[in-house]
Amino acid sequence: MGMGMASPLLSCAIMALLAAVLPPPSVAGDPDLLQDICVADLTSAVKVNGFACKATVTEDDFYFKGLGAAGNTNTTYGSVVTGANVEKVPGLNTLGVSMARIDYAPGGLNAPHTHPRATEMVFVLEGALDVGFITTGNKLVSKTIGAGDVFVFPRGLVHFQKNNGAGPASVISAFNSQFPGTQSLAMTLFAATPPVPDHVLTTAFQVGTKEVQKIKSRLAPKKA
Repeated sequence: MGMGMASPLLSCAIMALLAAVLPPPSVAGDPDLLQDICVADLTSAVKVNGFACKATVTEDDFYFKGLGAAGNTNTTYGSVVTGANVEKVPGLNTLGVSMARIDYAPGGLNAPHTHPRATEMVFVLEGALDVGFITTGNKLVSKTIGAGDVFVFPRGLVHFQKNNGAGPASVISAFNSQFPGTQSLAMTLFAATPPVPDHVLTTAFQVGTKEVQKIKSRLAPKKA
């Protein structure tokens, strides 16, 4: 076999091997780190995919005690999220993981939202929750979970948690991203800055302008 024939075959074999070994970007988490640690310099003006590394590192860069106590659930939806991401734990930079605690008052709702950069797994500390996510085929996958249970919300899919019990509830969430991001559907559509035009929302939701403006007024940031 001549070299002209072997070279394309060898190239195809190498490409097939790389495709088998390397995960496609769509299923990968955060980029892999190239050093032991890269503690986030949250004050740096350098823009990178993540955060620039700071020169001086201490043990406190890897420490956070904010998940041990319940948060204040006196909010619009009766729930509160306490994040333990790279903004709170700079040592998480480039490590591809983070956590959060979510507390719910009786009847509290963690309203439908997505995490564009991470899959979420919740572990119920107390109470019972109705949870679910919606696939891109508009199928609702839902379940009632209680203390000690785990439920997974796939990356990027709309999901929610609702406390229908008479007492408080709380969960610990784990993410495969240092900064998963959260996009609430209601806040994104009705409280964006600048605002989404009314005519877009009236057509999308098949309601009148008054209904859209009423929702916008209820979700508008509270004035100090």
